[in-house]
Amino acid sequence: MSSSHTETVVEVTMPQMGVSVAEGTIVAWRKHPGDWVEADETVCDITTDKIDTEIPSPASGRLVEILVEENRTVTVGTPLARIDTGAHPGEPHAAESNGHETVEKAEKPDRSHVISPVVRRVAAEHDIDLTQVTGTGVGGRIRKKDVLAFIETGEMKERPLHTESPYRPEPHPANGERRTALSPMRRQIAEHMLRSRRTAAHVTTFAEVDMSRVIARRAALKEQFAARGVPLTYLAFVARATVSVLQDQPVLNASIDGDDLVHHDDVNLGIAVALEDGLIVPVIPKAQRLSLEGIAAAIGDLSTRARSKQLASEDVQGGTFTITNPGQFGTTLATPIINQPQVAILDLEAVVKRAVVLEGPGGDSIAIRPMVNLCLSFDHRALDGAEAARFLGAVKARLEQWADDV
Repeated sequence: MSSSHTETVVEVTMPQMGVSVAEGTIVAWRKHPGDWVEADETVCDITTDKIDTEIPSPASGRLVEILVEENRTVTVGTPLARIDTGAHPGEPHAAESNGHETVEKAEKPDRSHVISPVVRRVAAEHDIDLTQVTGTGVGGRIRKKDVLAFIETGEMKERPLHTESPYRPEPHPANGERRTALSPMRRQIAEHMLRSRRTAAHVTTFAEVDMSRVIARRAALKEQFAARGVPLTYLAFVARATVSVLQDQPVLNASIDGDDLVHHDDVNLGIAVALEDGLIVPVIPKAQRLSLEGIAAAIGDLSTRARSKQLASEDVQGGTFTITNPGQFGTTLATPIINQPQVAILDLEAVVKRAVVLEGPGGDSIAIRPMVNLCLSFDHRALDGAEAARFLGAVKARLEQWADDV
């Protein structure tokens, strides 16, 4: 480096892309040693089990060293490159001052040989020869969606009987059991869940909600929203009601940092999205600014991009409260684990018809109503049961007395 400045080095690291992402693979370097990089400019492309994304530079400066070469898979937090923030755009860098020749790099290098762990796993499960699959990623890289499209189009060719598959299942032991190692994603989920259970004083409280008014309003709005490309789900109604109540009861829109309870002005709402072999929690930033339609559109967009691995790193950061929705699979009761360092998580279960007792001026009666269980797990270190109950009761009231101004 030139001696005309003091070298101050910052590192580019493999980011945390959601609680269950443990590692990422370098797909391509956009910048190379000696290149000038502006803050937030893309320095490399990475792929994980859940996201294909770009890594931005944390500061302006000259890239002085690449620490992880292309195609390598490294854990979250691993330093990827070093940037000298004390450099200046006009000064010569080491390669220039030493008279080295600059090698012009190909604009579109061949990346077809770059195979991520998740692609290998899907190929192995379906006994697919990856040489038959056309990659649509950077430089022809084969992505998970390419393998799935290959399966759906029925293009799989039968292999000759004498050809052995490189993907061989483990033999079954005599007792009929089979062992498979936990994937990096499952190991990361397990570690995060255990850490949350060890850290927080978990308590779960429940409320049964009559969804009659929500269902009626959804029926009235569904076609209008669909015409504008917005899917209207029960989750959108629950999310909008939750955001409204969080503004009135901000103790639940908080996180614990050491001995401090940090209250957040904005409701950055995390929405848990189930994937093929795990889950991810993309975030709707400043959700308090959105209408019902705005929240429904955001949920639809994040869910679609999560399942197609098109989320960016900023999509999975900064959440202040989380909603999970296992009810879409038919479950009716759960005790969700808090997404650390948040202090609460709301679980939406399936809407089912039940016989309920109604009070009226003429006495009690029995009716069939669409009911749902809302399950709130909260950290007893941050709030008491009365505060959690008031919050859940307020969400219940908003849903049962639905008005378009919530």
